[in-house]
Amino acid sequence: MTLKTALLQGVKLLGDAGIIEPRLTAEVLLAHATQHDRVWLTAHSDEELIELWWIHYGRYLHQRREGTPTQYITGKQEFYGREFHVTPDVLIPRPETEHLIEAALAGETACPTSILDVGTGSGAIAITLALETQAQVTATDISPAALRVAEENASRLGAEVNFQECDLIPEGSKFDLIVSNPPYVALTESLPREVRDHEPHLALYAGQDGLAIYRRLIPAAARALNPGGRLIVEIGSTQAEAVREMLSAWTNVRILNDLAGLPRVATARIST
Repeated sequence: MTLKTALLQGVKLLGDAGIIEPRLTAEVLLAHATQHDRVWLTAHSDEELIELWWIHYGRYLHQRREGTPTQYITGKQEFYGREFHVTPDVLIPRPETEHLIEAALAGETACPTSILDVGTGSGAIAITLALETQAQVTATDISPAALRVAEENASRLGAEVNFQECDLIPEGSKFDLIVSNPPYVALTESLPREVRDHEPHLALYAGQDGLAIYRRLIPAAARALNPGGRLIVEIGSTQAEAVREMLSAWTNVRILNDLAGLPRVATARIST
């Protein structure tokens, strides 16, 4: 069997299973099985598929048809131009979260010297900000397993981040900027199978209305920010007004939309 034939079979299997973008997914899985990239697959489409490749490819196709996200199969996800290692212990970084990075880098004043990322997961936000700024970056998570993934990513990407296991914000710490992509899914909300059955619920759900973490994080951030400091959080598409109300005592409150025109990021500055 050639690589081309294997790819076409994979596309059909995934398509019949209702997988979105079956060709792209099949290409990614076949590339992972062969330990090459997708460009190589195209250039070597007539090459014979060796037995070891076929074994791995078949297993990956089965996992994807059963709902395992492609990123957990390959262990990789790109974020802000960098490749991050991901496991089922961490939420898969989404492109929408890059809007949070852009908001952090587009500050109205001088760049912050100290940044805190709350609920870091894979470390994507903290590591990106550490590499894109000269700030001292701290990142917290209550999951030891998630912190191990984040620390591995920081080491591999050459980012200096101080990782701490704690709930929200380290006691007595002060920062110029606090960022977070917290859990914001309501317990009653319906999620795609890939998310519901495979991504960590600790990083997804936040009470009956999805706002539980904001209710704790916003007042905690107010105490932990230096005068004039900023808070930037990712929000659900229906949560803009509720989060805006929680920030009523703050200044420069703004809601930023994603590329689909949906509310995605809330930013605010603590009063001096």
